[in-house]
Formats: sequence, structure tokens, C-alpha cells
Amino acid sequence: MLPTPSTSHVTFDTIYEPSEDTYLFLDTLSSAPESAWLTQRFKTTASPLVVEIGTGSGVVLGFVAANSLEIFGRRDILPLGIDVNRNACTATRETVHQAIHDRQTETEAERQAQPNTVYLGSVVADLGSALRVGCVDVLLFNPPYVPSEELPRLPEVTDEETGLSRSERFERDSYLLSLTYAGGRDGMETTDRLLEAIPRLLDPGRGVAYVLFCAQNRPQEVKERIRAWGEGWRAESVGNSGVQAGWEKLVIVRIWRDSL
Repeated sequence: MLPTPSTSHVTFDTIYEPSEDTYLFLDTLSSAPESAWLTQRFKTTASPLVVEIGTGSGVVLGFVAANSLEIFGRRDILPLGIDVNRNACTATRETVHQAIHDRQTETEAERQAQPNTVYLGSVVADLGSALRVGCVDVLLFNPPYVPSEELPRLPEVTDEETGLSRSERFERDSYLLSLTYAGGRDGMETTDRLLEAIPRLLDPGRGVAYVLFCAQNRPQEVKERIRAWGEGWRAESVGNSGVQAGWEKLVIVRIWRDSL
């Protein structure tokens, strides 16, 4: 079993704390079938750009970066984190750097044979808005998937860092935390925005996305919708947390396009 990155430095007042969905991502990406699939897909290409949208504490991206040799068969991946929450970006930078250091500290000869993975950094942005068209090789997304009456709304606060009253700070922190789980109608409003962007964001020849869904998100319907994009688009479940009342509680779907 590969080690989980440490989050001892993270304050979870405004950041999603790693939970069942987080660990399902780690188990899925490091499973023998998925690691073999990724290694085969990227074995003869340039260094793959691996982007996690909504990094939170940085556990998933840190895990992938630190264990890139086991997951991709290579260390020269280019991990990049994106989150709308500046606190999450700060936490992710520390998590990823520490995870790489802890996992990839070796002799000089070993480093020359397989240089350590280099973390590109964290970007404060809304979903994939900061990314160039067709630049992403591997996209990871553990979305806010819990159904809610509406998406969280930004409180009317003009200064995010200084001069806030206790109630204003609480309101801001509650908003940031709610962004991590509240998904709006059917829990799919944020995820639908990301799905719509996937054909634009992924590299047209080798790009692949991993997106997590809960049962209320109707993942089977989502997969059928993606396959209906045509032109070789595919969607398959590659990880799940088990069955409850006839439903897979949590599912990770791999989305990719067959070469034409």
C-alpha cells in the first residue's frame, strides 16, 4: 500500500478534510489495472500534464506526484493544482512538496536515473478557466457532489484578509467550506460545468479525466451522456466504494477519447 501524504500542516476551517471519496481516488489511481492503463497510455509521450481541479488539502495531487513512478511508470509528470480557495492552494503546495520529498529522497545516482517529480504550482481559478485549450493530459476532479437547494453564494465581504469582524470572517469561512461539498441541483451543477469543458481542456490525442460521482448524481446517465458526445468518447467506472441498497455509493469514472 502506498503512503498517504501528510496533512498535519493543514487547517480545515475552510478546506475539505480528506474522507472516503479522497481515499477512493488514491485507491483507484494506484490500483494495478489503472496504473497499467496509465503507464501504457503515456509510456512514449512527452511529460504528461496532470491537473487536479479543486485540490483542497492536496492529498490526491500529492499522492499522484509522490508515487508517479508506480502510477505512470515515470517520474517526469507535471502536476498542477487549481482551486478557487486561496487557502487550499497554499495547503496543496506544502502537501505536494512534502509528499515528493518524503517519497523520492534517494541517492544521487538514483536521482540522475529518475529525477524527482517537479510540482508546477497552485493556481487560484474557477474550474478550468486558467487552462489553455487541449493542454491537459490527466484531469482529476473530486467535485462538490452533495445535492443542495442552491450553490453557495459569495458573502458580501470586500476584504478577505484584514479588517473582518468575527461574523464576517465566519461567513466567509462557511462559504469557502460549503464550496467543497454543496453541488446544487442533483449535486451536479458544478460537475456539469466541468464536464462541458472536458472536450476543450483535454489533449485531443491522449487526454483522460477522472471524475467522482455519488449515487444521487446518476452516474450511469452521466456516462451515457458522455458517450453520446460521439467521435470516440468513452466513459467507464474504474473505482467504487461498494454497493448500498443496490446503488454504488461513490463511483470514479474515467473519461477519454479513443484515437481516431
